[in-house]
Amino acid sequence: MAKLVSKTYAQALFELAVEEGKTTDFLEEAVALLEVLRSNAEFGQFMNHPKIQKEDKLEVVKNVFREKLSREMLGFLVTIVEKDRYSEIEAILGEVISSIKEYNNIGTAYVTTAIAINEQEKQDIESRLLATTRYKTIECIYDVDKSLIGGMVIRIGDRVVDSSVKHKLQSLTRELSKIQLKVGECAP
Repeated sequence: MAKLVSKTYAQALFELAVEEGKTTDFLEEAVALLEVLRSNAEFGQFMNHPKIQKEDKLEVVKNVFREKLSREMLGFLVTIVEKDRYSEIEAILGEVISSIKEYNNIGTAYVTTAIAINEQEKQDIESRLLATTRYKTIECIYDVDKSLIGGMVIRIGDRVVDSSVKHKLQSLTRELSKIQLKVGECAP
């Protein structure tokens, strides 16, 4: 249910961004707002506190963000508070960011390697991803996972390319297990 609510509110803000021709502005604002909200846990606790009146929350939101957000984004935030959906604000903003990025052909790739890679290798990966996807721009988020042993795992949306040594060893193990089962089944 919460995911459906997040998508509904996010879709409304996304459609407004497209309608107003402000997708880039809304994207920047949504990313900045999400960052601010995530870094201020006390603000979230205040906004989600059941004993604080909605009017007080609205006043705080307007006072804190009036000079920092566009009229549309502030109105959106006020609506979220009025409808008692503030607890879902991070999910909503995440959906908005994803929708606008998709609309603007900006991809996000999660690249996990066994060892840290240098800037040239990162540029090579990004160039290769741009050449093999429909995206005009790609944002790569790099991580190191030593358990991969070697190679890398790249995730873009729901697509995963796993060329890690760990994955190859697991595949080989599964294949060998199948062979052993077949040999065992034939034995007298």
